[in-house]
Amino acid sequence: MSITTQIAYLVASVLFILGIKFLGKTKDARKGNMLSSVGMLIAIVATLLTLEVVSLTEIFICMLLGGTIGLYYAKKVEMTKIPEMVALFNGFGGLASFGVALSDHFFKTEILGTQLDAVNSVSIILSVLIGGVTFTGSVVAWMKLNGKISGSPITFKGQHALNLVLLISFLIAAVFTYMYQTDPLYISLLVVLSLLVGVLIVIPIGGADMPVVISLLNSYSGMAACATGFILNNNVLIVAGSLVGASGIILTQIMCKAMNRSLTNVLLGGFGQTAATQGEDGPAMVIKEIGVEESAMLFDSVSSVIVVPGYGMAVAQAQHAVRELMEQCEKRNIDFKFAIHPVAGRMPGHMNVLLAEANISYDKLIEMEAINDEFPNTDLVFVIGANDVVNPAARTNPQSPIYGMPILNADKAKTVIVSKRSMGKGYAGIENELFGYPNCLMLFGDAKQTITKVVAEMKDM
Repeated sequence: MSITTQIAYLVASVLFILGIKFLGKTKDARKGNMLSSVGMLIAIVATLLTLEVVSLTEIFICMLLGGTIGLYYAKKVEMTKIPEMVALFNGFGGLASFGVALSDHFFKTEILGTQLDAVNSVSIILSVLIGGVTFTGSVVAWMKLNGKISGSPITFKGQHALNLVLLISFLIAAVFTYMYQTDPLYISLLVVLSLLVGVLIVIPIGGADMPVVISLLNSYSGMAACATGFILNNNVLIVAGSLVGASGIILTQIMCKAMNRSLTNVLLGGFGQTAATQGEDGPAMVIKEIGVEESAMLFDSVSSVIVVPGYGMAVAQAQHAVRELMEQCEKRNIDFKFAIHPVAGRMPGHMNVLLAEANISYDKLIEMEAINDEFPNTDLVFVIGANDVVNPAARTNPQSPIYGMPILNADKAKTVIVSKRSMGKGYAGIENELFGYPNCLMLFGDAKQTITKVVAEMKDM
C-alpha cells in the first residue's frame, strides 16, 4: 500500500471521527453528515485507484450513477418514510459485508486453492453471521414499518428455543467451515442459518421497540463492515465499521434507558404481548372534547406552551402547520417550546428531523431530562400524535407493560390538549390514562387540518 493511500485513509478516518462528533449535536448534524460523506468518498476513490480495478472514467461514471440514484430517492422519500429508508440502508450495509465475505471465501478456497489463516477465516464467518442477520433483520424491520407485515410481535411456541438451536447450529457449522474450507456445504449452511436467524430475532419485536431495533441493526451493519475490513486487510474499513458499531451500541443503550428496558428484554419480547388486557377492567374514562375555535381561544389566552410531538405528527405531515402555530403564539409573546422524548417516532431523532425540516430553531427542541421540570409551571401542553411517551401509567400502574418507562410529564401541566385522529392506542397497545384526566382535552381530527384551522382562528382574533 502506497504512502498516498495510507494518508488518504488517515484523512478519511479523521473525517469519520469528526462526523460522528458533530452528529452529537442537532445544529451540527448536517456538517457531520457531510464530513463523513467526504471521508467515505476519499476512502473509496483511494482504494479503487490503489487496486487499479477500474479506470478514473469508470469511477466517475459509477459515482454519477450512484449519486443520481441517491439524490432521486432523497428527494422522493417522505419524512414519514425515513425510518424505513434507514432500515433498508442498514440491510444493504449488511448485505454488502455478507457478499464480500462469501466472494472472498470462494475466490481463495475454490479459485486459488489456498488455506485461509485463522484471522481471515474467523472474519469471514463473523461477516456471514452479522451481515446475514443484519440484512434479513433489516428487511423484516422495513416490512413492519411499511405495513407489509403486522407491526405487532409475531410469536409462536418454542420460538426462543428455536433461535438457540439455530445459533448453536451456526457455531457447529462455523467450526466445520474452518476445518474443511474447500467444502461448500458448510459455508452454505452458515448462509442459510444467518439469514434465518435475522428473520426470527426481529419478527417477535413490536412496533414500540422499533427505534431500538433500528439503532441495533445500525450497530450490526458497522460490526459486519469491521469484520470485512479484516478480510480485505483494509484499515479504513475497520475504523469506519468500529465507529458505526460502537456508536450504534451506545445509541441502543440510550434508547433502552429511555424506555426503562434492557436490551435482552427488547430482543426476547416486545411491547404488545401482554398489553391487550390493560385498561379493560378499569373504570371507563371520561373524555372531554374541544373544538377548533375553543382551542384557538385557549392558545390565545396562555403565556406558555410546550408541544409534545409524536409519530402522529409525522403521519399527518403537520410540522409546517405547527411552525405557523408557533409563529402566532410568539407574536403574542407566548413562550413556545418543544419537548422531545428519546423514543418518539420510529427512529432516534425522528422528531428533531421533522421539526428541523419546518425550519424550527434547534434551541426550541428540548430533551426530556431538561424540560420535564417545566411542565408543572406550563399553562398549556399540546400533544400531537404522541401516546405512550406521555402515558401516566408508566408512573402510576405497576401492572402496565410500560411501568417504569421515563415519560414526559405532560399530565402535570395546567391544561393539556391532545391532537389525535381517534382514541386509538399507541404502539404499546394500551390505553392512555392521560386522556381521562380532568385537565386533558381531546382535539380529534387530522393534525395538519385541525392545527391549520386553529391558526386561521388565531389570525382572525
